Amino acid sequence: MTVGMLLNASTQLLCPHGGTVTVVTTNTRAKAAGAFILRSSDTFVVAGCPFTVGPVAHPCVSVKWVQPTLQSKEEGVATLSADSVGVCHAADQAVQGTVTVASTQSQVGGR
Repeated sequence: MTVGMLLNASTQLLCPHGGTVTVVTTNTRAKAAGAFILRSSDTFVVAGCPFTVGPVAHPCVSVKWVQPTLQSKEEGVATLSADSVGVCHAADQAVQGTVTVASTQSQVGGR
């Protein structure tokens, strides 16, 4: 089993259309490379997504994680790694595609 690098508060995430994902984490204890580790229960908000369906704007607005780490947890909640799968959703909950991990820390891994 491979070990993906854990995502932390300094990780850069993008929606499939280039929108920026901002994370609000409730983790105040565990860090990786100096920033709080992200968990599947955190809030992920997308801003600046340019996606349209025909002439109608249909941007990504949130991310839900469908595959967090399997064994790594922080306070009983699954953490996220570069191998985790997050799905971007529009305001009407339509699936828009998977989140892209543009960069993350390279010191601490999890499964």
